[in-house]
Order: sequence, then structure tokens, then C-alpha cells
Amino acid sequence: MTSSSAPWLVVGLGNPGTRYAGNRHNVGAMVVEELAARTSSPLKAHKARAAVAQARLGALPGMPVVLAVPGSFMNESGGPVSALLKFYSATPDQLVVVHDELDIDAGSVRLKKGGGEGGHNGLRSISASLGTKDYVRVRVGIGRPPGRMDPADFVLRDFSATERKDLPFLVGDAADAVEMLVAQGILAAQQRFHAPA
Repeated sequence: MTSSSAPWLVVGLGNPGTRYAGNRHNVGAMVVEELAARTSSPLKAHKARAAVAQARLGALPGMPVVLAVPGSFMNESGGPVSALLKFYSATPDQLVVVHDELDIDAGSVRLKKGGGEGGHNGLRSISASLGTKDYVRVRVGIGRPPGRMDPADFVLRDFSATERKDLPFLVGDAADAVEMLVAQGILAAQQRFHAPA
């Protein structure tokens, strides 16, 4: 059951610490940090092992949201996410997880509700903790690794110099997708961001 007074919970996945800050695997956290900056809502430590900000997204007065970046490592994201849902009396229906996606071309953003985790340890941890896969994902495309590089090594490397030039646009598009999703629903956001360029 959805609590109408509960806010959306928008979670950006990544690994904590400066060592990982520029990694491809951290692009979800980068998107939530962008949303926090747009709304002048600084992320602050929360007892649920996450950095959290309360904000409003979309046209004024905006929809109430909780922006969060788990303080745990990627493969333990489920604990902070389930604790935040409980703290804010929200349900998985009100959860949006922003994450890196190998199976989408670099620079593209896609949205979906439910489905598999595609080998993504952060999603796997969240699904296991919540007991459901039925939550919205904003999938930020990073493309496949070159040659025979192990995908696990690829996601834990920083964006290349070329990719970094386009990174602000990718992060901006994903942040726009979250805003549209919260304000107008997933179908409207899919129509906008899934349309051929």
C-alpha cells in the first residue's frame, strides 16, 4: 500500500570514498548529487547509513522527494535503502534507483520498472533486502568494456578523458529523467528519453 503523504525516495548508487568518486560505477550517485545541487539541498549524514537531502522536484511547488546516496559499498546497498523506506514510511512503489548500466550505450538514459538486475550487485542487494524487484530504475548507460576487459574492472575505473567531456550532459539528462518521472510519471519520461535521437 502506498502512503500518499510519503515522499519519493531517489537513490543514487555508488561506492563511498574519494577513491571511487570518478568511477563509472558511481554515476548513479553523481546524478543524485546533481539533483541535490539543482535544488540547493545539501546531502547530510543520516542514521540509515546514507547521505540524505529532502527536496522538491519538478515545476513549482514540486513533488517532495528524499535524495539519498548509500554510505555502504555497492553490494550492500539494500540495507540503507530498506532503512530509508522504513524511516520515511514509503513503499517500493515510491523508490527510484539511479544506477550505471553496461547494456545501454554510453550517453543514453532509460527507465523501467521491475525486471532483472543484469548482474548489477547494487540492484541485487536492494531486491534481496526489499523482497521485490518491483521498483523504478533510471539506467544510465556506460556501454560495454572494450576488447576483453572484465566488466567488473571496467565499472570500477574512472570515466576516460573523452567520456568526461560528455559526462555533465549524461548526468544532466539522467537528472532530467528523474525530475520528469517524479512530476509526470514513468510513461512520460520513457517517451521523452527512449525516443530515437
